[in-house]
Amino acid sequence: MGPESDDVVRFWERLGLPGIIDVHTHFMPEQVLRKVWAYFDAAGPLTGLEWPITYRYEEERRLELLRSFGVLRFTSMLYPHKPGMARWLNGWAADFAARTPDCLHTATLFPEDGVEVYVKEAVEAGARVFKSHLQVGAYDANDPLLDPVWGLLAEAGIPVVTHCGSGPAPGAYTGPEPIGRLLARHPRLRLVVAHMGMPEYAEFLALAEAYPEVRLDTTMAFTDFSEGFSPFPAAERGRLADLGDRILLGTDFPNIPYPYVHQLHALERLELGDAWLRAVCHGNAAALFPSSTP
Repeated sequence: MGPESDDVVRFWERLGLPGIIDVHTHFMPEQVLRKVWAYFDAAGPLTGLEWPITYRYEEERRLELLRSFGVLRFTSMLYPHKPGMARWLNGWAADFAARTPDCLHTATLFPEDGVEVYVKEAVEAGARVFKSHLQVGAYDANDPLLDPVWGLLAEAGIPVVTHCGSGPAPGAYTGPEPIGRLLARHPRLRLVVAHMGMPEYAEFLALAEAYPEVRLDTTMAFTDFSEGFSPFPAAERGRLADLGDRILLGTDFPNIPYPYVHQLHALERLELGDAWLRAVCHGNAAALFPSSTP
């Protein structure tokens, strides 16, 4: 597919990996994705930054690119911003997973009447991962409507990738405090903190230290773009090493303002070693999402 694909492949081949697993990629209905891109183009209030979309391609081209990079498994992160959307999005995601076998069947949720019913339906239909976006959805993870859902997902052992940090702009219910209250009630919930909890890195690392099922994904963290407005504190680098078995590669593809390979190089320059990189870019996700394929 070209020089960039070659660069990505060289990265994981050097590590002796069969490829990489990316737990934070976005695929969604075209009309929804176009609106997301328009929001980024307008530097909306939840971003407030110039944010060019590097991979603004049709769906098939985006899939071809991920595969050319050697991404063995990925997700279709999607999320509602109002009631009445989640069930429809889940139907689309189930169809997408059925026609895209290397995509982990993804689902989402929103605090609304019927949420327990459609989350249970998604689980029974084979959903492997959920997405919860507290910033865009503007809801409290501790909303009573969601309590049975968190219990169901904890019992099923299904990870929930959650945008709960206050970056790039704070939301009404973002930050570590609400998530701390949630985990106190559901300590076995497999919560994956998106973006390493940016900018509250230290606080979310502390939650991962306190709760063995909490993980963090690397999405956009450590890149030149994010370091420009929300740098990862150098003093916390040792904690990244200590939690090396619970950090997962995520990228935000296609909605990133730089080449895909830059996320990988940003991890490499942390200088935490090849074993750490192998775990983050493949091993940890392979253990969390086991299958008969590599």
